[in-house]
Amino acid sequence: MIPAPRRVLAGAGEVRLTARSQLYAGPATEGVGRWLRTVLWQATGLPLSEGRELDDAADDGIGLQLDPALGAEEYRLTSDGDGVLIEGGSAAGVFWGAQTLRQLLGPDAYRRAPLDRDRGWAVPHLTIEDSPRFRWRGLMLDVARHFMPKEGVLRHLDLMAAHKLNVFHFHLTDDQGWRVEIKRYPRLTEAGSWRARTKFGHRASPLWEEKPHGGFYTQDDIREIVAHAAERHITVVPEIDVPGHSQAAIAAYPELGNTDVIDTTALSVWDNWGISANVLAPTDNTLRFYEGVFEELLGLFPSEFIHVGGDECLKDQWRRSPTAQARIKELGLADEDGLQAWFIGHFDKWLTARGRRLIGWDEILEGGLAEGAAVSSWRGYAGGVAAAQAGHDVVMCPEQYVYLDHRQAAGEDEPVPIAHVRTLEDVYRFEPVPPELTPDQAGHVLGTQANVWTEVMEDPARVEYQTYPRLSAFAEVAWSALPAPAERDFADFERRMAVHYRRLDALGVGYRPPAGPLPWQKRPGVLGRPKEGAPPNR
Repeated sequence: MIPAPRRVLAGAGEVRLTARSQLYAGPATEGVGRWLRTVLWQATGLPLSEGRELDDAADDGIGLQLDPALGAEEYRLTSDGDGVLIEGGSAAGVFWGAQTLRQLLGPDAYRRAPLDRDRGWAVPHLTIEDSPRFRWRGLMLDVARHFMPKEGVLRHLDLMAAHKLNVFHFHLTDDQGWRVEIKRYPRLTEAGSWRARTKFGHRASPLWEEKPHGGFYTQDDIREIVAHAAERHITVVPEIDVPGHSQAAIAAYPELGNTDVIDTTALSVWDNWGISANVLAPTDNTLRFYEGVFEELLGLFPSEFIHVGGDECLKDQWRRSPTAQARIKELGLADEDGLQAWFIGHFDKWLTARGRRLIGWDEILEGGLAEGAAVSSWRGYAGGVAAAQAGHDVVMCPEQYVYLDHRQAAGEDEPVPIAHVRTLEDVYRFEPVPPELTPDQAGHVLGTQANVWTEVMEDPARVEYQTYPRLSAFAEVAWSALPAPAERDFADFERRMAVHYRRLDALGVGYRPPAGPLPWQKRPGVLGRPKEGAPPNR
């Protein structure tokens, strides 16, 4: 099984599911029951009729119920002569137990139609007791650089659920595109959601795709995505990037930019990769505009956290802007870093007043961290350590380990190779909690997250190639109580992956095979940005 459960006690015998088997879903588990009945009916053809009480699931059926003695995401799966019983501390715990049951039924349980309606389906007698190490087990998907249609997003949510991941960080805006409908500002999607052409490969590549690229999610699309995630006990955390990575927004509404420095009316949505110098002006008008954006966002996303980016904000325009310099003087700030901290701090207070929490990339530490803010630590561990030591919550996502756009091998066939090599084993040996933190400080590590940046991922197939199978290794790091990195049994993980690849095959995932890319997964002649040698470690 992947991720590895905490405790497994093997028995003798099996529960055989048949056309007579029933599925009972106790109070508060009805949604899990609907999901489980649907996916198992698709794969097996078994009707799994609805049981009215737990006894209806006896012998050859499946029972779902809560056990208040268990933790919220903890579950216990028992398969014995009385059938299969999944108990959880909440519906989420029951759902993770149902995912384990699906694994126990074999790879064909992941198909959407039965291969043989006459085959048997059995669950071995055993008891599994399991719970996650971290409350935040995340995947960030960048849909700003290359737009992913809604059906692709729903697919990634299903794949996350199959790996017991529970936070979907939705990177919705950047210099290269604005992807969410904001009704009071229609030009954000009318103008900001598409670009005239796209660089193919790294920004040093001479290749261009000379056709418009774009797309956005309507508010109803967002509601559907959030609901689909909620049914799978996944929280969607939206990201609206400020004050940098904002050229698409400025192209749509030029008054948001530093108009006293450049002619912002001449800007378009950026068609290249990298870090744009065009950042938001630190004006009251900009604050009011983004308050309007976030107000609509709060109505779409019920998540506790709202991500505001805050990374890679080039401050050259602020240094040259009389307006920005006047704002620094008015506020008594030391410099432009302080100005960014003021900008982020404004939205920290604004979100807190509305019962939400701000989270941003670790650059929000520069100039002073806002009082209630949490930090996504991406530039290594240092930002996360500093934030946790200061009493702030942290999500560990250091690029040296869990940036899945980084190349997976050193071979020349690796498509559009970016940065250092990070293999499946490297990800498996990632440790989210830095050893220098005290137990109290380590308690501020909410969890961990893998990030999928899509500059060089031109279509959903490339996203799957970069993401899998490394996300399977990451899922075990995020869920299971593993030993120290050097002591982890990667050979055992590879053995279990041999079965897990068959699950991914059944799901149609275009993962990177262990032997290297298939012919159609290669991108010969497309420049990347490989870095030689070992990546910087802690």
